[in-house]
Amino acid sequence: MPDPGVSLDANRVISLTLSLKSNDVKERSIKVNTFEWLEMSPLAEWVGGSLIGYPLMLTSHGVGMSIVVGILFVMNFRLLGFFNGIAFSAFNPLLKLAWAGFVLNFISGCALFIAQATVFIESIPFLIKIAAIFLAGINAAFIQNLMKQKSVNWDAGDVVSGSVRWLAISSLVLWSTVIVAGRMIAYLDVG
Repeated sequence: MPDPGVSLDANRVISLTLSLKSNDVKERSIKVNTFEWLEMSPLAEWVGGSLIGYPLMLTSHGVGMSIVVGILFVMNFRLLGFFNGIAFSAFNPLLKLAWAGFVLNFISGCALFIAQATVFIESIPFLIKIAAIFLAGINAAFIQNLMKQKSVNWDAGDVVSGSVRWLAISSLVLWSTVIVAGRMIAYLDVG
């Protein structure tokens, strides 16, 4: 009888698996085959094998990241007391553009992932990047909600609270982690 369980092995991070006590090798083989299947998909073959696929996805990924990080870094520094000439309320429409950049990053990132899924799923920098993206996205949603509620008051002179400043610092650290971990993938794991 299969014993349900969760393992911390990188091959099993994606989903809950059934651990077959007598045949754990078979379970690993099934998981790896899932990622191999992704790598054999038409999109993965186009991204990894065409002259335009990989450069197009990588460029899209860079543009999306630039949009997200550019807007959020300036906004976070504003929340920390820098760039006083920029009204807090000016960021509200820009946050929609930041989310568009996030979506572009998600789509292009998925395309880049499936081209080398078996490599990336075992990459520590990749897993750190994904965790940081998840946390940074939640953080950005909190900050956006606060901006909608309080930006007019802050523009009128109310002081940005310490907890909001900590959210801004957390955002800067998380997005910096995303960028550094993303760059480390190429140097530490992908040959």
